[in-house]
Amino acid sequence: MDPFANEPTELENADDIALADRMKEGRQQILAELRKKIIGQQEVMDETLLTLFVGGNSLIIGVPGLAKTLLIQTMAQVLELKFARIQFTPDLMPSDITGTDIIQEDPKTGGRKMVFAPGPVFTNILLADEINRTPPKTQSALLEAMQEHRVTVQGRTYTLEEPFFVFATQNPIELEGTYPLPEAQLDRFMFHIVIKHPPEDEELEVVRSTTRGGEPEFNRAVTGEDLVKFHQLVRKVPVSEPVMRYALSLVRTSRLKGDDAPEFTNKWVAYGASVRAAQYLILGGKARALTQGRYHVSFEDIRALAHPVLRHRILLNFHAESEGITSDQIIDQLLEAVPVPVSQM
Repeated sequence: MDPFANEPTELENADDIALADRMKEGRQQILAELRKKIIGQQEVMDETLLTLFVGGNSLIIGVPGLAKTLLIQTMAQVLELKFARIQFTPDLMPSDITGTDIIQEDPKTGGRKMVFAPGPVFTNILLADEINRTPPKTQSALLEAMQEHRVTVQGRTYTLEEPFFVFATQNPIELEGTYPLPEAQLDRFMFHIVIKHPPEDEELEVVRSTTRGGEPEFNRAVTGEDLVKFHQLVRKVPVSEPVMRYALSLVRTSRLKGDDAPEFTNKWVAYGASVRAAQYLILGGKARALTQGRYHVSFEDIRALAHPVLRHRILLNFHAESEGITSDQIIDQLLEAVPVPVSQM
């Protein structure tokens, strides 16, 4: 359940507008600090920041050596938030993530009692490194934390400290000994962020900066309390009916089958995007608008976020895989097939 579902839906007072300005300024400050250590990767950083401003979780895919872990670690340093990293392996157990009850002896009375020992999930930013290298039973230990911001151990529920984010990474080239994430868990990630090799000049600067001594000093740009306020503010940004319907049309068209469906969904799509896709298109669009100094969501906001929101929610069939069709190509065709209302452009 969205904790802000009953909040007002307009920026109608000076406090909201001031907070919106703070959010825009905070984005620039965070980016400036990140660039002290991260070279290039502007789109990746933008999508990561939108995840933080909305209060979601994101999956980052990229080959080794592209600073996936470094980016999230640096983000936590810049924000001065508690950070924990879990290296997912085949022998990892759910209790290694959530924590477990242990027997503890009272030194005064000599009596023994069960005491809960919190796991690494009790943090602000959790990095689930190579999440697909552990079995589904362990992967599912994150589901409640990601969705409800709480964990249940031995029948007792423990609430996680706010703000709380999960960033998971995957290596796309080593597939032996991996366990594909269940669709239910994939759907809980707001974005599927793809990180690629940088251009030659940026790669040269990466090599130069990482082979000399010294560590940068970061200035705190945004606090955890600020992020919680941003989560509430994002949900107040108004969205026009045409923009809302356009986002929903993209999602519903991805699911169409039969005579009324586009040829590409009939031919290549096994399952289309869920309703969460439409929710995250709108929430991401709201955050993107605010960071650009606007108090309304545009069609361009929705289109700009279509790939990271949809690429892990559109499941391709055997024919697509055999022909080398990717979900990004399907999304490109989806953006062409669903018309943007001209009167609102």
